[in-house]
Amino acid sequence: MADSVYISEHLTKPQLEFLKLLDDYEIQLFKFSEIELLLEQKFDNLSEVLENLVDKELLVRIEKGKFCRQSFRDEYVIGTFIVENSAVAYWSALNLHGLTEQFSNTVFIQTTNQKNDKSILGTSYKFVRIAPNKKAGIIQNGYGNLQYPITDVEKTIVDCFDLPQHSGGYAELIRAVSQAQMQASKLVDYCQAVNNIAVTKRIGYLVELLQIPSMESFIDFAKMQVKNKYNLFDPQGLEEGEFVAEWRLRLNISREELLDISNKQY
Repeated sequence: MADSVYISEHLTKPQLEFLKLLDDYEIQLFKFSEIELLLEQKFDNLSEVLENLVDKELLVRIEKGKFCRQSFRDEYVIGTFIVENSAVAYWSALNLHGLTEQFSNTVFIQTTNQKNDKSILGTSYKFVRIAPNKKAGIIQNGYGNLQYPITDVEKTIVDCFDLPQHSGGYAELIRAVSQAQMQASKLVDYCQAVNNIAVTKRIGYLVELLQIPSMESFIDFAKMQVKNKYNLFDPQGLEEGEFVAEWRLRLNISREELLDISNKQY
């Protein structure tokens, strides 16, 4: 109580009114350009009100023109708020979907916009720009004003195969495929969106090897994409291993290793 009395005594009427409206509308973060519309109220000198609230450490400026409440620390909401057309993706999405126990100190955000990597409130963000045609499979996670966009399970798998350097390691990705509840039709759609034949072949081969149920239509689709060129199963691995003609893949991770990594017993 003493704190609130202290704060009230040191705030102007517009500052108090602004904070009360944020509470009333349950707003945790906002843009300077939109907040008056959201609060349905105009302020005589909004920039001065915000500047003073930042000085008094009741608001945090997370970027130019973007603010959040002092106590707000949801890194996924913040990460997708500061860049348009974005979603939590790659390693971060794998973790949130329960497909890896490995936890990255970096939050991976996929976006169709250009955005430099940065650190905000002690959290590092990696912004991965994709072509607009690769944007697909985005769902909402969280609740109320704390919702944020995230790639769904199937799109997360496809994205991680497309850019494995953002996936937390190939072994983790193989295990994720073995554990994920996936729909074949979604895998087809997202592989078409990402349009990377090598990715489609790798996922198709792995799904077939691990005998993941209800994947026949995706396996058929993947086999139809196979051309003459061979690709390494692990694109970041050595040029070695068995050649699998049906999939035009070179297994620089052997079948036995793949089964062992996936923790499947056959």
